[in-house]
Amino acid sequence: MEVIAHYLRRVWKWQHLAVALILLTSLLMHVSTIHQPDTPMFDEQHYVEDARAIAAGNGQLRTEHPPAGQLLVAAGIIIFGDNPVGWRFFSVLFGLAAILLFYLICNSLGMSRRAAQIAAFLVAFEVLSFVQASIAMLDVFTVTLMLAAFWLYLRGRYVMSATTVALSTLTKLSGGLALVVTGLHWLLIRRDRPVTFCTSTLLAPALFVIALPGFDYLLSGSMRNPITRILEMLSTSAGLTFATTHHPYASKPWYWVLRPEMMPYWWEPQYVALISFTVGMFIVPVMCYMGYRATRRNDTGAFSAVWFAGTFLIWIPVVLVTDRLTYVYYFYPAIGAVCIGLGCVLDRLLTACRHVTSLFLRHSALALVVAYLAAHLAILIALTPLCSRWISLYAPLFPG
Repeated sequence: MEVIAHYLRRVWKWQHLAVALILLTSLLMHVSTIHQPDTPMFDEQHYVEDARAIAAGNGQLRTEHPPAGQLLVAAGIIIFGDNPVGWRFFSVLFGLAAILLFYLICNSLGMSRRAAQIAAFLVAFEVLSFVQASIAMLDVFTVTLMLAAFWLYLRGRYVMSATTVALSTLTKLSGGLALVVTGLHWLLIRRDRPVTFCTSTLLAPALFVIALPGFDYLLSGSMRNPITRILEMLSTSAGLTFATTHHPYASKPWYWVLRPEMMPYWWEPQYVALISFTVGMFIVPVMCYMGYRATRRNDTGAFSAVWFAGTFLIWIPVVLVTDRLTYVYYFYPAIGAVCIGLGCVLDRLLTACRHVTSLFLRHSALALVVAYLAAHLAILIALTPLCSRWISLYAPLFPG
């Protein structure tokens, strides 16, 4: 018993216990809902169909996206079969990796343990992040590899970071936005090893061009001129505009922040692309605060601000100039930037109240933060299949 008690004390004092519990909880949530629905939903209808063809050796190139993400969905089907687990396994795996990488980014930025844990909790149980990690779409692969690139960059591993950016872009072209983030941060804050950084930045697009034919070959059995392929992808993307294409849930980027947007993927069970209200309502003030911290040369504030600018704000001039069709789930890569800011704000609130003499204020601050985090989790449960899944599990216990 003493030995068991000793190890339990060690586990309780482990500095990464909180994030381990967050990862475990997220895994259990995904496992409990991975079979819902048992038919492809939303854009899964395209990617699963393509993955089936790839797994059967009859894959064809789709002009709008690079091939790496589709290959991952096909790999899931080959390993686990043509079923919901096969379609979504790698999405869930990458979603869990994204939480861990995000936590490592917080640590690399020098955030306090509590701030990093709060931020990781917010990312893990944010509706848009959870849903994108639950279904066979390309975005979770792109964002997870972007996060890996950010972490490697913050650790000074510029060449490895650029290589990971190339991999992210091979899943979806928006992965290249990671270069905007690291480039802005380097110019504003670091400016170290300029030759290495500039060379590695040029390496990312070069690796993308070099690797693209190989990934195309794995997908379709044929290699094509990478320049032609890139031009086709850009042309297909540019042709989808608000003026020429009607989609009931397309929306301009500024509406994602200024007005709540909900995009249904599936109704029963419920999958929606939605920025959690507990995150969305604070985007503007929190990012203004992080921008202020950036002007004070605070590294956490600076990286959060450029992350937000490079993955969200950049869409505003792009849409104004090109009229390109956009959707609320395009905000997914920017969620981490906002959650870093929220983690810092809540941590500072708790720290400030710890030094006040009023016991009431200290307890009130703690209760406020706990209530906020509980509401954040409750929103996830209510707006995802978790609610219907758990109701179906426990309904037989209450026959009346």
